[in-house]
Amino acid sequence: MSDAHHSSAGEPAAATRAPGLELDMIREFGPFRAYASDVRIDSGVTPDKRVKTHCCFCGQQCGLELKVKDNTIIGIEPWYDFPFNRGMLCPKGVKRYLQQAHPDRLLHAYEKDASRASGFRKLGYEDAVRRVAEAIARIQREHGRDAFAVLSGASLTTEKAYLMGKFAHLCLGTANIDYNGRLCMVSAGAGNKKAFGVDRAANPWSDILGAEVVLVAGANVAECAPITTNYIWQAREHGAKIIVVDPRITPLARTCDLFLPVKPGRDTALFSGILQLMIENDWIDRAFIEAHTVGFDAVAAQVREWTPERTANVTGVAEKTIRQAAEWWGAAKTSFLLHARGIEHHSHGVQNVLSTINIVLASGRIGRPNCGYATITGQANGQGGREHGQKCDQLPGGRDLANPEHRAYVAEIWGMNADELPQPGVDAYEIMRKAERGEIRGLLSICFNPVVSLPDNNFVRAALEKLDFFVAIDFFMSETARYADVVLPGSLQEEDEGTVTQVEGRIVRIQKAVECPGEAREDWRIIQDIAKALGRERGFTFQNPGQIFDELRVASKGGVCDYSGVTYARIEQNFGVFWPCPSETPPGVPETSPQGTLRLFEPGSWNPVAKGTGPFYFPDGRARFNPTPYVGPAEDVDENYPIILTTGRVVSQFLSGNQTRRIGPLVDHYPEPRVEIHPQLALRLGISDGDWTLVESRRGNCTLRASVVKTIRPDTIFIPYHWGGRKSANQLTISAQDPISKIPEFKVCAVRVVKAPGQPEYAALLQPQQ
Repeated sequence: MSDAHHSSAGEPAAATRAPGLELDMIREFGPFRAYASDVRIDSGVTPDKRVKTHCCFCGQQCGLELKVKDNTIIGIEPWYDFPFNRGMLCPKGVKRYLQQAHPDRLLHAYEKDASRASGFRKLGYEDAVRRVAEAIARIQREHGRDAFAVLSGASLTTEKAYLMGKFAHLCLGTANIDYNGRLCMVSAGAGNKKAFGVDRAANPWSDILGAEVVLVAGANVAECAPITTNYIWQAREHGAKIIVVDPRITPLARTCDLFLPVKPGRDTALFSGILQLMIENDWIDRAFIEAHTVGFDAVAAQVREWTPERTANVTGVAEKTIRQAAEWWGAAKTSFLLHARGIEHHSHGVQNVLSTINIVLASGRIGRPNCGYATITGQANGQGGREHGQKCDQLPGGRDLANPEHRAYVAEIWGMNADELPQPGVDAYEIMRKAERGEIRGLLSICFNPVVSLPDNNFVRAALEKLDFFVAIDFFMSETARYADVVLPGSLQEEDEGTVTQVEGRIVRIQKAVECPGEAREDWRIIQDIAKALGRERGFTFQNPGQIFDELRVASKGGVCDYSGVTYARIEQNFGVFWPCPSETPPGVPETSPQGTLRLFEPGSWNPVAKGTGPFYFPDGRARFNPTPYVGPAEDVDENYPIILTTGRVVSQFLSGNQTRRIGPLVDHYPEPRVEIHPQLALRLGISDGDWTLVESRRGNCTLRASVVKTIRPDTIFIPYHWGGRKSANQLTISAQDPISKIPEFKVCAVRVVKAPGQPEYAALLQPQQ
């Protein structure tokens, strides 16, 4: 590619792969660092067109304008009119255009070939699809329909997410489909459904600005959701007090009014202690509790034991700080609570979420302006991707796959008998366990990089190697695709169109800016081509994403996540539409505004579950308090593994890094993962800043350079999880899961740390190879 100057940022794909073999893979498929050059730095070039669309990374879905010349994105411009970010972008948004026309872009299908140095050889697209279909048919014929599984992703458009669920349930007839949102939003989703009956941010972000107190728990917003930081800082400029709960002094925590350095895995205890103080001091809204909730007395009894002294002992937060947090939150007239993976990535993540919701409900501050609650969505379509059928227990519209009424409705739309629909399947990690046991023999993966992103990933690699057949759909050769028998070249976000639903519940339009290069195809076309090759084309003859969206609208009608009143035109005219947005409302119920339902749970609001009895999505219209008995981490520290490991993100990288580790300026900002370690702990272990440091858990080990910082608890270390191979933090993490949401416990495991005797054998791969 003439406009993509690049150098290698070589990385091992597997812990067991020799450096020489790995270099062969890197030379063929990267990752290489792309930088702007040629037409991309020529200020005299006039773009052929400018396309207003959205960033491809996090769930904020900031608006931006792509500049296109000769089917190449040559740069970006701010989209000042889009109301969420008003032209502001984080470093990833500014440089995201460098992933297009990238030297690593997959232009052809590939099949595994052990005789080749890279391990793969090119295969014609039609031949590749035919081989995939033959493998699916053979496995299902010999081992049953559930022997073939699908892993999908929450960065796909909502149209594609809908199609993936339909493909698994109708075309393949398998129960085994799940998605990588299992690693992201499911604890929040389960908690929201248990408390409110619906899973969506309760408020638009504009409500943050008028809050007297903003409480942020387990969310490094300045690095993971930077534009949200601007909302919080604006609230502070208006006089708000900012409370941050986190084991690390994150950038937001450095500027907050009150910091609670909670010990990882103890969030439920902390919020139970805060609620007990609210009750004790009568900082609760008894009228709201009486009129709009159930279950308060049971929760009040459960938190009674959480005295300030006990809460401080368990959480590691000073008693006076806990008291101050309870008073500020309890006494406020308006407030907004935000949380993210820091409290959700736990084997009791749902309990953590419910404990935060309990203090929101006790305050009565929800369902009105400047009084809100939300979970910060991680992936680009983390909201829309969990609404319309690619979760293992779900059907479109947020319907339940096990519910006979829901099954009958969707089956009629799909032209099948309800009893032909599979029953709920298993979660993403259990799919890996079934693969390792030989119960699942084939797998199709799209928009998912489990070799990097799943915990205990040495086990994941072993499970993939046991499959009879594995096909990956991707635009780069990810660490996971390297285990595939066939790799099909899919589409970047800018190579297709559709919708996604961002962090506020606002449905926005993704606009196509460039064509797919080479033999690459839009993902939805690939899925339909596979269905056709299987001879199961019925229901998979869409001509464009708009047709898929029109069917999705019908399939969601009457469900909790009702998109039936949404059209592409309405989205574009209103800078997005907030769901629910039904196409029709009952007599006497006002129609939704042109922008849909901006704020949930407002007095007098109507929903299809309560049907006028109250604002919450239960038959009686009332929200639920939920007891949250404290349960510690699945693996706590002991004599052999005395240090807590927690993991997370850095500002210049995103999730498994399959995209961002190929964008030169982002890699330059944070080239390699490091171990963040407190000076006290470093001194005790004889480790200095920059030393090679060996971190070992019961599942694996990795050797990384130390970063000695004062911004982390002395009993905890932090490693970012964006890298694969021997640099992967998920070699260390534990596969323990929340019993309700099935989210893994990424945020706590026990490790031991020592100064390494020298640099690791793979250190040569860390340096650029020209």
